[in-house]
Amino acid sequence: MKTFCGRANTSTGALDWVEESEEYDYHQEIARSCYADMLHDHDRNEKYYQGIRAAVARVKARGEQVIVLDIGTGTGLLSMMAVTAGADFCYAVEVFKPMADAAQCIVKKNGFSDKIKIINKHSTDVTVGPDGDMQMKANVLITELFDTELIGEGALPSYEHAHHYLVQDGCEAVPHRATVYAQLVESEMLWNWAQLQPVEVEGARLVPPAEVGLCAGAHSVCDIQLSQVSPHSFTPLGPVCSMFSVDFSQPVSSAFQSHSSQFVARCGGRAQVVLSWWDLEMDPAGSIVCSMAPSWTYPEPKTAPWRDHWMQSVYFLPVESKVAEGEELSLTVCHDDYSLWYGLRAHRQPDPQTASPPSRPCCTCQAHLVWTRPRFGELNDQWRTESYVSALRSILREDSVCLGVSDGSLLPVFAHMLGAKKVYSLENSRMSKQVIEQILEANSMTGGVELLKSRPEQLTSSDLGGQQISVLMGEPYFSTSLLPWHSLFFWYCRTALTGLLRPDVTVLPCSATLHVMAVEFQNLWRIRAPCGTCEGFDVTPMDEMVQRSLEFHESREAEPHPLWEYPCRALTQSTPVMTFDFTQCIPEQPIISEGLLPLTRIGRCHGVVLWMEYQLTEDIAVSAGLIQPVGDQGECEWSRHRKQGVYFLRSPWESSGDGRAALSYSFIFEPTSGDIKMDFSINPGDL
Repeated sequence: MKTFCGRANTSTGALDWVEESEEYDYHQEIARSCYADMLHDHDRNEKYYQGIRAAVARVKARGEQVIVLDIGTGTGLLSMMAVTAGADFCYAVEVFKPMADAAQCIVKKNGFSDKIKIINKHSTDVTVGPDGDMQMKANVLITELFDTELIGEGALPSYEHAHHYLVQDGCEAVPHRATVYAQLVESEMLWNWAQLQPVEVEGARLVPPAEVGLCAGAHSVCDIQLSQVSPHSFTPLGPVCSMFSVDFSQPVSSAFQSHSSQFVARCGGRAQVVLSWWDLEMDPAGSIVCSMAPSWTYPEPKTAPWRDHWMQSVYFLPVESKVAEGEELSLTVCHDDYSLWYGLRAHRQPDPQTASPPSRPCCTCQAHLVWTRPRFGELNDQWRTESYVSALRSILREDSVCLGVSDGSLLPVFAHMLGAKKVYSLENSRMSKQVIEQILEANSMTGGVELLKSRPEQLTSSDLGGQQISVLMGEPYFSTSLLPWHSLFFWYCRTALTGLLRPDVTVLPCSATLHVMAVEFQNLWRIRAPCGTCEGFDVTPMDEMVQRSLEFHESREAEPHPLWEYPCRALTQSTPVMTFDFTQCIPEQPIISEGLLPLTRIGRCHGVVLWMEYQLTEDIAVSAGLIQPVGDQGECEWSRHRKQGVYFLRSPWESSGDGRAALSYSFIFEPTSGDIKMDFSINPGDL
């Protein structure tokens, strides 16, 4: 039995469906899961344990047997906590079969098989009765069904069903209550992820289409590590508001609801963005609280617990609006069964108690469907734009015939504004083509760039009016790219277009370089590190399952992460290991690179970071990774626009920093597939 899995193909720029073993899909899900992160989250585990002990004690104080229902049990950790706290029996529900199997092993290994029953079902399929999955309804409900948005994993429908069919009236619940918080802010940095801003090019102003500015944007939540967004990059316009709470010990509704919070603006500014997070109260008194608040809300930011399975959310208001200091405002949050959205009203507008709640955001301009939020930020990066404009200015001539190869790129528009004789652009996506057409029309440049909906290998001389290309340009950016080197599709395009290029063609960028650096992560290592023992329970079967899934492929792979959200320290120098010459066609033979990087800083080496740098011209380069030189202590500043590649070592290495130990690397670029095979190990030197 085989399964088909989507995989980015660098040689075609497409998402290919590759035939894999039937086990591939769930091995990938296990290998990339956040179970390890949750097990390493001591704050979460400790708060759950305290809440469970208190709930079991309250039921016992009433003289009742303690019957627990644990929905989304994962490893079975919370059920084992409940039995240890004195529960008489636990029904532990887990829908993901490999995880349910692991929980079965963990429960048995810890000696709880007689007190915990693992049920491999969705909770809404669980039955109660003599012949059912549960012999009786539970009087303690334990759940971990939450995501960054609180309700995005279907928590509300699951609670709704459980209260109707699986638990007793007046049951104890852990967590007992969740509360959602929000703060209205002005932030140019964050707003740049939602709206295209005007661009200055040689004294001319490129403005976004009106329909883009009026569009409410994509509905999907923007979840980030808000602790890495400096308080200096936003201005709070109001206090942190408690928006709504859900009492999980009472029947829960998944129907649409809206909640408003009134406040007075602290200062004047542009209302653009809502920052949001939530907390869990594990007991009715609210004395045991697990908070998702960003670190800068803490008196001592370094004491804030780190977690990646629950982050914070950024919501973009449908339109920005000016507010004045002292103005009375009403912030409204709406939710259905799976998602949240926000709206803002001034009290000078209709009474918020009688006004209609804000509509769910929906993109009507297509730009928010074509460009991701980091891509909006990239297009709005003025320094980056100036680099590309400067490079174009240096290579363009009055008789230049240009061809752009990137998805939804403004480079062809810039080339037209800089006076190129003729500009073409390949736009394989219909929506992307329409967005660029809107931009041209909004700036009275219709026809200034001829948009060709064609693949490079299908382009003919007649498509170009018989002209040869003198400037081939790309950022490069492709929507199917997941890892940094997937942008090498530009090289394949350049090779496919060879017959249409002038012998003296200028290619921008002229080359790309793959850089590597060994690092110590502040926290990201937790998502892949084995746990061993968690709160006194042996969870090694989980570690072993993850390790088997990581080894399922014959070679380990890098994975994409936005490293600006995950601080790390460099333990080696940043080193170029492969250069790809775009002025030449792709070679027939593999490109091989091997070497050693001495570990020159003290620290624990968790893995390797990989990124691309593009040489636009001889003296202008753009990095999709490090954007500043590494600091004296190894501090790194990363591009917010692209994800970098991360390769985790099997075991961390304690670096003494004397340069004797080194990272050994091996790369093979396969021209036929566009894949880069890599391997890393630590060479201990003469230790």
